[in-house]
Amino acid sequence: MDFDLPETALAVRDGVAAVAARYDHAYWSRCEDEHAFPIEAWRDLAAGGWIGLTVPQEYGGGGAGMLELAVACETLAASGGTAGVFLYILTPGFGAMTLARHGTEEQKRSILPGVASGDTQFALGLTEPDAGSNALAIRTSSRRDGDELVINGQKIWISGLENADWMIVVTRSTSEADAKEQGRRTHGFTLALVDVKEAVAQGTLSYTPIPKMGANTVTSSQVFLDDVRVPVGHVIGEIDGGFPVLWDVLNPERILAAAGGVGGAEAALTVAADYAREREVFGRPIGANQAIQFPLAQLKATTELARLMTYKAAWLFDQGRPCGNEANVAKLTAAQVAWESANQAFQTLGGMAYSKEYPVERLFRDARIGKNIPVAEELILAHIGTQVLGLPRSY
Repeated sequence: MDFDLPETALAVRDGVAAVAARYDHAYWSRCEDEHAFPIEAWRDLAAGGWIGLTVPQEYGGGGAGMLELAVACETLAASGGTAGVFLYILTPGFGAMTLARHGTEEQKRSILPGVASGDTQFALGLTEPDAGSNALAIRTSSRRDGDELVINGQKIWISGLENADWMIVVTRSTSEADAKEQGRRTHGFTLALVDVKEAVAQGTLSYTPIPKMGANTVTSSQVFLDDVRVPVGHVIGEIDGGFPVLWDVLNPERILAAAGGVGGAEAALTVAADYAREREVFGRPIGANQAIQFPLAQLKATTELARLMTYKAAWLFDQGRPCGNEANVAKLTAAQVAWESANQAFQTLGGMAYSKEYPVERLFRDARIGKNIPVAEELILAHIGTQVLGLPRSY
């Protein structure tokens, strides 16, 4: 059993770290305060090939796998770019990974080179006002009209749409009621590529940003789709048969969210430890006090455990083996330790944590949402209870 990262992952870690070193906490805090997309960091990462990691080499990318992508995401977050996790979830994760595994040759040839160069960005349209973690309950519909699909519905909490060129929209091409009647609850899902800018120009797609607590470097919006027309050639997978593709989107999302959580925990612990070494009270550094030192040490240990599970889930995904349980455990533990580390950093800095002079207040806000997205920890616990422990379903 070999726990050494492969050379490809080590190269990614070093390469992303070198880019991230040019963007300090002050940069990410400024982007957050200005609600500005970190375009400079995005361009530098793309120029180094660190955005197109999972684009196959024949389309201009790195041909890497989920493990390398998770390492990149973790490294960026650990540098202080905790909201930068979305840079990896949205385009390399939702976009490149999905098309590389399930796209047609035409879709790959026309879209993936732009992802590799950093010129093309993605969003995912899944969550709806009445269908959050229960994807089976989505109501956004698609019907075939000749060589096109016509999409109608609403989505909510869709991140990154203001910069997206493409949105993968999850639709119901067979209603939930009809699917249940057929005894196939997961039948009738269709995933389609929507040209965002074209649909906006035609007036069939509109969106409204949602004011939110943190992670304001990427907007999250409510989206309205009114007779959006999509060529049948933009369907990912098969009409009515998109649910397996959706699962292959959701597991990478959990793994990348876990990687971001591990990196976020490291960022918070680094800030806290630096402060605890330098801040003196009663004639000695506060880090010499066990009341300060032990909680940080405990969280460092927990961070290492979350990292191991994240890497395991990513490795299983790359091997084509089932990874749902591991992806869920990784996301649960990483989100918890990211939040607890940010909270303990807040306690370590005391009143100064409340000041924007330090990045703790931003790390604190960015970490909290991880316990709820991309899936609430209560649902992960329910999954572990039923699917791993074999307990009766509670819902």
